[in-house]
Amino acid sequence: MKTGIVKLALIAALAGSGMPALAQDAPAPAAEAEAITIPDMVLGQPDAPVTVMEYASYTCPHCADFHENAFGQLKSEYIDTGKVKFVFREVYFDRYGLWASMMARCGGELRYFGISDALFDQQREWAGSNDPAVVVQNLKRIGKTAGMDDATMDQCMADGPMAQALVSNYEANAKADDVQGTPTIFINGEKHSNMSYEDLKALIDAEL
Repeated sequence: MKTGIVKLALIAALAGSGMPALAQDAPAPAAEAEAITIPDMVLGQPDAPVTVMEYASYTCPHCADFHENAFGQLKSEYIDTGKVKFVFREVYFDRYGLWASMMARCGGELRYFGISDALFDQQREWAGSNDPAVVVQNLKRIGKTAGMDDATMDQCMADGPMAQALVSNYEANAKADDVQGTPTIFINGEKHSNMSYEDLKALIDAEL
């Protein structure tokens, strides 16, 4: 997905979505949302010599392609071997992507990347409907495979203050790093656009 970063009225778009409680919840006051800390999701050793940071949207087809064709090798060859610390930052181009993030984070840090993999692997299936209520049910099916029940997911996905905090955090990060599309990849702070695994590997090796 190659598109300009724009300020999205994502919270307002929750109305009529079929999301439990969200249709009734008003957006959180700015101060309340800002009080919520949104941690980066990280894999690998904290002191790895190379940091790879990816900005991606769960509804971005190019991001799904990157995870299918490059991320597995990146993980096995560099993250799992202590050479790379991987930081994943979510981008929200639409409400489906925001809901996916809320569901993934609901599983906690230990389950987050497993759920994330499923969201990218099954992107066409869960995000393919024009009916928001169907998308919600599709997301909950993925969550159940990670061991979450309906009550847990309903509570997480109906958390209006968290939704507002996620959007605010995304907007601040994207502005600070001048992210204009997804996937955007930073290697030790240097920005790159989408690339093949071979190109990614060459850039990482140059930093080692």
